[in-house]
This record gives sequence, structure tokens and C-alpha cells, in this order.
Amino acid sequence: MNKSIKIGKDYLGSGYPPYIIAEMSGNHNQDINKALNIIDAAKDAGAHAVKLQTYTADTITIDHDGDEFMVKGGLWDGRNLYELYAEAHTPWNWHKDLFDYARKKDITIFSSPFDRTAIDLLENLNAPAYKIASFEIIDLPLIRYAAETGKPLIMSTGIANQEEIAEAIEAVYETGNENLVILHCVSGYPSDPKEANLKTMGDIARRFDVLSGLSDHSHGIAVAVAATALGASVIEKHLTLDRAEGGVDSAFSLEPQEFAELVSACKVAHDALGDVNYDLKKSELATQRFRRSLYAVANIKKGEMLTENNIRSIRPGLGIKPKYYDEVLGQKACQDIARGTPLSWDMLRNEDHK
Repeated sequence: MNKSIKIGKDYLGSGYPPYIIAEMSGNHNQDINKALNIIDAAKDAGAHAVKLQTYTADTITIDHDGDEFMVKGGLWDGRNLYELYAEAHTPWNWHKDLFDYARKKDITIFSSPFDRTAIDLLENLNAPAYKIASFEIIDLPLIRYAAETGKPLIMSTGIANQEEIAEAIEAVYETGNENLVILHCVSGYPSDPKEANLKTMGDIARRFDVLSGLSDHSHGIAVAVAATALGASVIEKHLTLDRAEGGVDSAFSLEPQEFAELVSACKVAHDALGDVNYDLKKSELATQRFRRSLYAVANIKKGEMLTENNIRSIRPGLGIKPKYYDEVLGQKACQDIARGTPLSWDMLRNEDHK
């Protein structure tokens, strides 16, 4: 598959290193200065983009104390949805300042909208792309509204099944928008690397003919680097200034130095992919001479027969190739051959070896 799309100043897709998104989410802990510092940290770490989440508690749920509005198990066990989202949301009156600051710092910024009013806000800020969160991939009207902007869409699969993923992709294509990336995602917070099933990325790319990548909620950078080695076009990872400060997403977020290591390691992994190539590499030129070859390991007189006692396959590789060992055995030397001399055909016969 040879596809690519452009977000801001960067291309992503076939032949390009993974587009790395630093997810701010609620890691600002309701402090705009921390939000600005996260943008700085994303830029310094080498991320291509920083991403917000655009919702309020009232646009994503309702204030209700019913049992079904309580989180059961996991990182947010016992939390009421409305209270959780009130704590985690990025205030809408921050958005312009954050967008302006990111552009000043020359790092792309966009967001995950969670309803139509969020898209309207982000359109007014000229967001260059949209991210559909994993739990919203079944909200086809929201997806269509975002796709109708003509901007690139990145969608996380999360708990969606194949049919739901196909429906979401079709909703995008129905608008005529083909700038789409699907991120494989395990919606566990944090997620277990043993559940990552990264081979799903390749299946998504082939099955749906789209660019694919990873939205990663696991600890550390190993899963993201492995995804890069499998051809991920996008890597999304949460960024926090300091996990010790807490916050709704801090437990599975990377700190700035770790994020920089992620960016560096993903670049190395991508560079290492290269192409199918069996030719001698530049770094191998100097070492080629240390391969094995046939050598005289004892002094051999002219006319003397070559035997396993006076020739061997040893390093370095300046003599006849070892595959000719059986052919060389039993031949007679045409000249005196000193111990430690690489064998050549003209020492054994008058005509060239064919």
C-alpha cells in the first residue's frame, strides 16, 4: 500500500517515519500553565503534534448518580462519570491560547472532539485534523460531521469490532473524505502489552485499505517501538510533566524524558526497517575480509599434495572460498607455499579455475 496524507507540515504514511502524537488529555490538572508546559515538552521531545480533548462534562454525559454512571474497576474505579469528566476536561476558553501557543512553538496542534459543538469550536481555530476517540467510533453522525470538514481524520478502534470499524470507515468515505488513519487501540488504562496484538495493525491496513497505527496506553515505550517496527504510520501516547503530580491519565503517561526516548527509539526502529536488500552494506566492506577461506597451515613444497593436514578453512577470507575445499584436496602445489598463505587457483594449476 502506497498511501500518504498530510497534517500541518508533515506527511505520514508509506515511506515516512511514524507521526508521533503527544496526547495531553487531562494531564494539565486544570492549570493552563501546565498545559502550556506540556506543549513545550512535546516540542522538545520531538513529537510531531500535541493533541487535546474537546468536551465538557455536560457534552459527554449528564450529572446523574445512577449506578450505570459509575466506573466499575480499573484506574477510575468508583468514580462518577460526570465528576471524572469535569476534572479531566480542557476548558474551552483555553483552546485559542493553546492553539496560538503551539503554532508559535511550531508544533502542530489538534484535538479529539466529542460532539458537534466541539467540532464547530475547533473549526473556528482552523484545526488541521481531527481525532475520533475509541469510545466515539460508533458515533457515526459525529464522524460524518468531522469528515465533512475535509480535514484528515484519525480514529482509534478501542473496543470496536470489525463491523463497527467498517461502519466508521464507510461513514468517512461517504463524505468524500479519504484522508483517514485507523489506530489499533486497547482501551485498558493502563493496557497490558500481552493484550496489544500488534499484528492487528497490519490486518487493519490490508482489510480496510487504510493507513494504520497505534494509540498506546501501556506503560513504557516498548509496545510503541514494536508497532513502529511493524509499520505503524502513527503513534499516539499520553504525555505528562510529572506522574507524581497525579491526574486522571498520569498513571499510563510518559514523562518528558521518556517521551523523548520514545521519539528517538521509534525513529531508529523505522530507519532499521529499510528495504529488502541482500547486497553488501557499507559497514560490511571492512569486515568482509574476515570471512573464512582456504589457507596453507603448514609449509607445502612444489609438487606436494594438498591434504587436510596442510590446508584448512580459517579466517581471514583472502583465499579460495571454503566451498571448494573438497576440490582442492588431492591437488598438487605448482609452487612452494609458505604456512599462512591464502590459497589461490594459480598455486594449484596452470589454468584459471572455472
